[in-house]
Amino acid sequence: RTVADEKTCMQFSIRRPKLPSSETHPEESMYRRLDVAAWLRHLNALGQVEEEYKLRKAIFFGGIDVSIRGEVWPFLLRYYSHESTSEEREALRVQKRKEYAEIQQKRLSMTPEEHRAFWRNVQFTVDKDVVRTDRSNQFFRGEGNPNVESMRRILLNYAVYNPAIGYSQGMSDLVAPILAEVLDESDTFWCFVGLMQNTIFVSSPRDEDMEKQLLYLRELLRLTHARFYQHLVSLGEDGLQMLFCHRWLLLCFKREFPEAEALRIWEACWAHYQTDYFHLFICVAIVAIYGDDVIEQQLATDQMLLHFGNLAMHMNGELVLRKARSLLYQFRLLPRIPCSLHDLCKLCGTGMWDSGYMPAVECTGQHPGSESCPYGGTVEMPSPKPPREGRKGPKTPREGFSFRR
Repeated sequence: RTVADEKTCMQFSIRRPKLPSSETHPEESMYRRLDVAAWLRHLNALGQVEEEYKLRKAIFFGGIDVSIRGEVWPFLLRYYSHESTSEEREALRVQKRKEYAEIQQKRLSMTPEEHRAFWRNVQFTVDKDVVRTDRSNQFFRGEGNPNVESMRRILLNYAVYNPAIGYSQGMSDLVAPILAEVLDESDTFWCFVGLMQNTIFVSSPRDEDMEKQLLYLRELLRLTHARFYQHLVSLGEDGLQMLFCHRWLLLCFKREFPEAEALRIWEACWAHYQTDYFHLFICVAIVAIYGDDVIEQQLATDQMLLHFGNLAMHMNGELVLRKARSLLYQFRLLPRIPCSLHDLCKLCGTGMWDSGYMPAVECTGQHPGSESCPYGGTVEMPSPKPPREGRKGPKTPREGFSFRR
C-alpha cells in the first residue's frame, strides 16, 4: 500500500467516558424514579396534581417508572390538565373518543377524487412506514398485529385532523412508543396531538424551525464548547450546518439510543423543567462527551457525520442526561446571556429563573436593518482608560461569556 492509501483510512473508536462529580447537577442524586407510591403523593383526593412544578422537576431528574407511564404521559403531553379531577378526565376521554370517531368518519367518507389525492400524499407513505416501525417491540411484533393497524389509523386520522402538517416520515417513530404505553387508540391520538402542538422538537419541523434550532445550538456550543465550535467555523458553511445532529432533532434521539434510554430523554424534555429547549442541551451533552475525536483528528464534515453516526446505539443515555442537566444548570448561572439565546427562555413560564434572578441580556450586534437590539440587550463598551502597564486591556463583550465546567 502507498502512503496516500494509508492516509485515507480513518480510525473510529467508541470511548466509555465517565462524568466527574464536579460536572453533575448538585441535585442529581436527590430524586428517584417516579413510581406508583410517589405518583399518588402528587395527587389529592380528587385526583388533581398538586404542585405541578414539583412533579415536573421529579420527572426531569428521575424519570417515570414503566408501570405508570400510560397514566402520567397524558399529563406531560397536555392531553390531561393538571387541574383536572379523575371524574373530569373520564368525561374528557368520552368526549375525545367521540371527536376521534368523527375525524375517522371524515377520512372514510372522502370522495373517490379526495381519496386518490390522500392516498398519494399521505396513505402510501404511512402504509410503508408502519409495517417497519418498532417491529422488534413485542407490542408490534408479528404478522396481522392489530396494534400496527391502530398506529396506522392514528397517523392517517392525524393527517385529516391537521392537513397543514399531514404526515412525514418519522412520525410513526413518535406514535409507536406512546401507543405501546397508553394502549388506547383514541387517547394515543390526542396525546400525539399534544406532542405535535406543545413540543419544540418534532419529527418534521419546517425549514425555518430547523434553522432556529441550529442557530440556538450553534450559540450554545459557542458558549459551552468553544473548541468544537471553532472547529465547525473552520469547516465553513458546511460545518455550521451541523448535519450530524439533524437526525437527533428530527427523530428525537430515537435512533441514537436504545428505546429505554431514548424514552427517558423524551420524559426529561416533556417535563419542560426550566426550559422548553432541553433537547438542545442533550445535543450539546453528546458533543461534549463524544466529540473530542472530532477536534483531535480534525474531522471534515462528512467524517464528522460518519463519526456521530457510528456512535448510534453505543452512547450512554443516562450519562448524556446527567451531562445535559449539568449544562442547563451552568447556563442558568451565567451573569449574561447573548440576545441570540433570548428566546431560549421565552416559553418557559414560571421556573426558568425560579430564584428570581434574571441574567442580563447582552447584544451580539447581529441585527441587520435594526439600529437597536430587539431584545433590549446592551453592548458593553470598552473603558476609555488606557490599560495599566503589564496588564491586558479590556476584553470584548463576546469574550465575556465564560462557562463553568
